[in-house]
Amino acid sequence: MIESESRDCNEGEEYVGLVDFVAEGDEQLSFSVGDKLLVHDRSSDVWWWAEMQGRFGYVPSSYLHQRTEDMEDAWQDDEYFGNYGTLRLHLEMLSDKPRTETYRQVILSNSAALREKVVLDLGCGTGVISLFCALLAKPAGVYAVEASSMAEHTEELVKQNGCDGVVTVFQERAENLTLPTKVDVLVSEWMGNCLLFEYMLESVLLARDRWLKKGGMMWPSSACLTIVPCQAFSDYRQKVEFWENPYGLNFSYLQSLAQKEFLSKPKFSHHLQPEDCLSTPADVITLDMVTIQVSDLERLKGEFTFTVEKSGMFHGFTVWFSAHFQSLEDGPSIELNTGPYSEITHWKQTLFMLDAPVSVEEGDIIAGSIRLQRNPIWRRHLSITFLWNINSTEVSTVKTKCFPMWR
Repeated sequence: MIESESRDCNEGEEYVGLVDFVAEGDEQLSFSVGDKLLVHDRSSDVWWWAEMQGRFGYVPSSYLHQRTEDMEDAWQDDEYFGNYGTLRLHLEMLSDKPRTETYRQVILSNSAALREKVVLDLGCGTGVISLFCALLAKPAGVYAVEASSMAEHTEELVKQNGCDGVVTVFQERAENLTLPTKVDVLVSEWMGNCLLFEYMLESVLLARDRWLKKGGMMWPSSACLTIVPCQAFSDYRQKVEFWENPYGLNFSYLQSLAQKEFLSKPKFSHHLQPEDCLSTPADVITLDMVTIQVSDLERLKGEFTFTVEKSGMFHGFTVWFSAHFQSLEDGPSIELNTGPYSEITHWKQTLFMLDAPVSVEEGDIIAGSIRLQRNPIWRRHLSITFLWNINSTEVSTVKTKCFPMWR
């Protein structure tokens, strides 16, 4: 980085860092997520000339966002709650039998212990979990909380199923919620792609801190993020190799553009075949729903070391999650697993592809880390950064790639 700047600079416009950037050379400027920079020169689409705390250097433009007074709602509530106010997403979730049956089984297996308890169902949607509670467990009461306009229909569904004496529907955000009493159990289906996407978890934690009795139960009780190095021949063939010779024409010039366009973001709803796993999957991040704090969600990091179990092409990493439901008494816990070795869910898995595949041999070691960084501006979004190397402890061989989800 350059400590002082001799050339003429305009006053500069303020931007904020979306992800960390480490300078490679004296002419670049390092910064962290959330740092404020003054951008003086934007003549290049890719690299801008910027200043931070009296230091100057080039920074990647895609790593920055300009703060403006009329910036859109950081939580994008109109879009978020608008989506959940229609049936499309609820049809997808209710049609997901492993997901919905897991919650039903949790209620059923704890039905005796739930009697005379008060349950909070946060983000209840159509109220299916609240109805399971009322019909299968006979609790003292269920507070079904839904911020979207779907709550109006949920009230009718509660009446239609004869549960209006037990279930009370509240159309309210968790942050503004007022309940008649504290609750014994807080249940929610808050998980998103790669576990955290959309960050409904923050609302769950705020409700936990305010409304869950001391010693009360959280469902899920814990959640894990799992990854595995994998092959993805079909995706790489369709997105990159396609350009080599379509219709007998040489379009290889477009391959670098294709890599940038198609491989720069994760692929949601990926269906990983077990035979494409290059190693045994590993849990890299575990969330304890009793102890985790909202501040912990800003940045989560996990490390991994994989031993390649069969020779093949290392195309990238596949990520999924599992949620665990502790028994209210001494019974076994129940797991909802969204991985490739379990019955498929609407989440499926998420694929993160390298810019170019790497040939690996049985016994090779792939070691590194994964970091989930919450977007400092659009609070429901995040970026996921992988660092890895293969068969090396040298810092210079470490590769890194950052994927925005979605901004």
